[in-house]
Amino acid sequence: MGTLSHFKNLYFEAFENCKPQFVVVLLKAYSVFCALMLFMAVYAFMYRALHGFEF
Repeated sequence: MGTLSHFKNLYFEAFENCKPQFVVVLLKAYSVFCALMLFMAVYAFMYRALHGFEF
């Protein structure tokens, strides 16, 4: 649990004092998009691994 709160603090500190607000919004949206893509890739790999890599 400490690791997740540490990552949350790093995430929020990364965007402190960034002046163009639209750039901050774009970067936050992009980071969420990347996390979603990474989750889907891990899910797809685990699904294939658990079902015998049948294509």
